[in-house]
Amino acid sequence: MTTSPPRIFGIAGWKNSGKTGLAVRLVETLVSRGFRVSTIKHAHHDFDIDKVGADSYRHRQAGAHEVTIVSGTRFAIMHELRGAPEPSFEEILARIAPCDLVLIEGYKREPIPKIEARRLEAANRTPLAPEDPHIVAIAADHPVTDTALPVFDLDDTDAIADFVLETVGLPKRQG
Repeated sequence: MTTSPPRIFGIAGWKNSGKTGLAVRLVETLVSRGFRVSTIKHAHHDFDIDKVGADSYRHRQAGAHEVTIVSGTRFAIMHELRGAPEPSFEEILARIAPCDLVLIEGYKREPIPKIEARRLEAANRTPLAPEDPHIVAIAADHPVTDTALPVFDLDDTDAIADFVLETVGLPKRQG
């Protein structure tokens, strides 16, 4: 059995542009409509998901290459790079379990269809769309008139979800 590559859609934007809020609302909306959605978030800084002193933390600190935590409700695999280069977007995507849609937050340079999140309070308000041909729409908390792209209100999650489904070729469903 061969599996088709996952359908991918991204959310790009500067720090504090509303990317995470939009991603969370889209996941909630799409899951409520019956889709299986996975996410990949790119961080530009060191991060930790296990607490200091936890067994998994101690395993990682001891030098484990990968630490897998498994319970009856979830599992997580942490992979320490230990000086190796950051894995490519394609390598990370290959590790995702089969799903209907992979929603990407960050990775603004990847050649995938994405929506640009814009907020007046963003750290940088320089538009990304004019320089990125893969941005297919804009979601903003303010009027945007200098574009031919579709523009959505940043809080109109249902309309954005419909647009994402149409863009990646998934059928619209109501929750």
